[in-house]
Amino acid sequence: MNYIFYFLIVISIIFGAINGKLSDVVNAILSGAELSVKVAFSLIGIMAFWLGMMKIAEKSGLVEIIAKIIKPITKRLFNEIPEESPAIGDIAMNFSANALGLTNAATPIGLKAMEELQKHNKDKKSASNAMCMLLAMNTAGFQLIPATVIAVLIGVGYKNPTEIIAPTLLVTSIAFVSAIILAKTFEKFWAKQQIEESQNEDSEDSL
Repeated sequence: MNYIFYFLIVISIIFGAINGKLSDVVNAILSGAELSVKVAFSLIGIMAFWLGMMKIAEKSGLVEIIAKIIKPITKRLFNEIPEESPAIGDIAMNFSANALGLTNAATPIGLKAMEELQKHNKDKKSASNAMCMLLAMNTAGFQLIPATVIAVLIGVGYKNPTEIIAPTLLVTSIAFVSAIILAKTFEKFWAKQQIEESQNEDSEDSL
């Protein structure tokens, strides 16, 4: 990725010099660097706030309450996992972080959940159905409040950054439900395929 950005910058400077627009290119680089610093600082506040809220929720037992509320759903989606597994709480935290748009905070929580799911995985060399489901849910990225995007819009001076909430909720909800349906569909297809392969191996062994 570093090489790609380096290539783009060099090409921009070369073509800017050829077309007599080198000063515009330099000004764009400087203004872009200044804007990136502003956006980064605007992210610090909102990220610190929501990460703090997540930590308070964890310490106060709110995560356990959320885990109990979504327990009927997790039992259906992650039916391979025991109800008392710590993975259920990690999944609840991961879902909450994603719903609040805290993708940076959701990543380490998701990795922790994957580690717990791996403990229940019978085949350590391949991902279990529960692991695939969690990955599908994270990839879909359901967001109730896109906090990171709102922070970026505030950083660039957008006048009404909260107007992105409704379309983001609609799009991510559709993607989230679609990801779950596809994961469950492929889960059943893969299970059927494994049964057929097992029956073929048994028939070959009997011969």
